[in-house]
Amino acid sequence: MTITRRRLLAATTAAPLAAPWIAGTARAEAKKLKISHQFPGGTIDTGDFRDQLCRRFAAELEKRTKGALTGEVYPNSSLVKTVAQYSALRRGALDLSLYPLNYAGGEVSEYNIGFMPGVISSYAQGYAWKNAEIGKKLTALMAEKGVICVTWLWQAGGSASRSKPIQVPEDVKGLKVRGGSREMDQMLKGAGASVVSMPSNELYAAMQTGTMDVAMTSSTSLISFRLEEIAKALTTGRNKGFFFVFEPLLMSKQVFDSLPKDQQTAIVEIGLELEKFGMASAKADDEAVAKVYEKAGIKAYDIDQAQADKWKAIAHDTCWKEYSAKSASNAEFLKLSQQVS
Repeated sequence: MTITRRRLLAATTAAPLAAPWIAGTARAEAKKLKISHQFPGGTIDTGDFRDQLCRRFAAELEKRTKGALTGEVYPNSSLVKTVAQYSALRRGALDLSLYPLNYAGGEVSEYNIGFMPGVISSYAQGYAWKNAEIGKKLTALMAEKGVICVTWLWQAGGSASRSKPIQVPEDVKGLKVRGGSREMDQMLKGAGASVVSMPSNELYAAMQTGTMDVAMTSSTSLISFRLEEIAKALTTGRNKGFFFVFEPLLMSKQVFDSLPKDQQTAIVEIGLELEKFGMASAKADDEAVAKVYEKAGIKAYDIDQAQADKWKAIAHDTCWKEYSAKSASNAEFLKLSQQVS
């Protein structure tokens, strides 16, 4: 077969036009989102459910966008240091993070309402925030500060102790306690404790060395960070609790806004659907934590409403007062939190 000069010229003229189009399509279809968190890694079906949630999000995103948008999960703060993940989201340097919102309370003081002792007493109340005025205001504030709340997630909290069970405020007097938030620390100081501050992925080493006597954190973290290997007593949040932790899946608004509408829709829909998995898993861990510790020979204790009210009374006179005095906006958030029963 003879190739004519006309055919050769047509082929060489078309090639430069085709190559950029092909490359551009490949780039559009290959966008990978980086998803970070501080918790132990596992698989899509096993391990810390917060890691599972992130992996399920990534898998479903790839499925619904037909591979145009994928996700890679980085557990154990392996990509970005724990507290710094929020700043990375705001700058667009990180795409998503499952993140305790109060960790960013130093940058946005209003966020500390997400780990304020005494304001949430049940999962139903926490999830009712979402459609109440406080949820709308919090969502708007996050967007203003550069992040999108993809999945709403609350977890009940408990405590692991190297000595006695912690059920009432008097139990922490003279002990070194990690509360998990600025507001928790203020309440603990009011109860006579010495406070130590660190992210939950540092709890094991602190308890092992005696730097910390009591760790207060979510049921899932009490399991995932293997504190039953060191603790002597457990107090769960399965009956009544005096603190809940808001740990949503967050996304950089800068990154979200850069995506086409169909991909934004997929992210929002998947995030909403995962809330059922998150709540069910958190509740399951409130029961599972007792079994894990009892298997290790550690007795599990609960608290009742009267004991929870004692903690709330101290919180009211310490961290609630300090938080609302910080700004009119903080005061408004605390007021709104009391309007959701």
